[in-house]
Amino acid sequence: MLRTTFSIRTSRAGRLSVVHGFAFAALGALVSLGLSGVPAVRSLVATSSSPLVAEPALARAVEPRGDLVAEERHTIELFERANRAVVHINTTTLRYVRRGFMATEAVEIPEGTGSGFFWDESGHVVTNFHVVRNARRAEIVLADQTRYEAELVDADPDHDIAVLRIDLEGKLPVPIPIGTSRDLKVGQKVYAIGNPFGFDQTLTTGIISGLGREIRALTGRPIRNVVQTDAAINPGNSGGPLLDSAGRLIGMNTAIVSPSGSSAGIGFAVPVDTIQRVVPALVRGRRPQRPVLGLQVLTNDAMVARAGLSGVVIGEIPEDSPLAKLGLRPARVVGREVDWGDVIVALDGKRITESGDLFAILEEYAPGDRVKLRVRSGTDERELDVRLLEPESVR
Repeated sequence: MLRTTFSIRTSRAGRLSVVHGFAFAALGALVSLGLSGVPAVRSLVATSSSPLVAEPALARAVEPRGDLVAEERHTIELFERANRAVVHINTTTLRYVRRGFMATEAVEIPEGTGSGFFWDESGHVVTNFHVVRNARRAEIVLADQTRYEAELVDADPDHDIAVLRIDLEGKLPVPIPIGTSRDLKVGQKVYAIGNPFGFDQTLTTGIISGLGREIRALTGRPIRNVVQTDAAINPGNSGGPLLDSAGRLIGMNTAIVSPSGSSAGIGFAVPVDTIQRVVPALVRGRRPQRPVLGLQVLTNDAMVARAGLSGVVIGEIPEDSPLAKLGLRPARVVGREVDWGDVIVALDGKRITESGDLFAILEEYAPGDRVKLRVRSGTDERELDVRLLEPESVR
């Protein structure tokens, strides 16, 4: 069996010498035959008698860029002013690990990461409740990479807001100026600063792509008037500020809509008007008190709609609730059928078609207020006089 291997090496004189000439002869034959699909091939061997000398590579001249455009300068200045107020939050939690046959040990492991921003010069930091909800410990990392242990001041899960505090040992943070969200317009430029995927002090830009949106908090209650943006928001951005073109706080980044879990062009921010109402109360230790009816409702609105019902289905009425004496009937399973019981359809004349409507209407009242509750059972409707309760008053 004939083997036709070849190699090319450089001679001492700098020439290319062929170790095995047979391969080049074969290559020349292929070209001369003009085989279909084979392009013309130039000689691989230099025909000149002069040696091949490699010229030194020269660095290319740098082209002066000139001044930054006005929009670039504005974005840079806005980021440099605001980023000192933005923090990176790392949380840990406890997990119990089996050590041997009979023993277990509590081990602290990373729980998650998020963003936040200074609210005032006293070291209060605002973030999302879902960033810290399962945390045993929270560490706050400033823009200069200094680290502080944080304490939880209070939280409002219904609006996905939490307030932490750190002792800055005499340093005074510079909070972000506060704007308003009630006068925002679709198309306004916005800037999001945060720590997506742990990459701290990241800036993304976009526009307000929608207003008046509604998302659900972890408690099932709706957060209304949410700001929608196409600025890239990814895991880790939660709790970071959303700014307008004046560098003012107009929202807190909280959620994204994405099948993959990363930015897909739709992000949501809790409006600053809501933050302005909730955070001062949390700082003072007075969590906003939202009244309750004294019953549990089904929040699976899709299931209720599939049953052909409009309104809110009662799931359970605690024995110590005043409503237990009014003869209201919660939903229950009878054999293979569902008896949907009494369905709440209005409160003080305000129509209710789903659980979000009920929660939103209750926001307008305080514990102790009396309201008219309209319920429907089949085709019959009745109206009840009900006193709204504090959340802790019913178990």
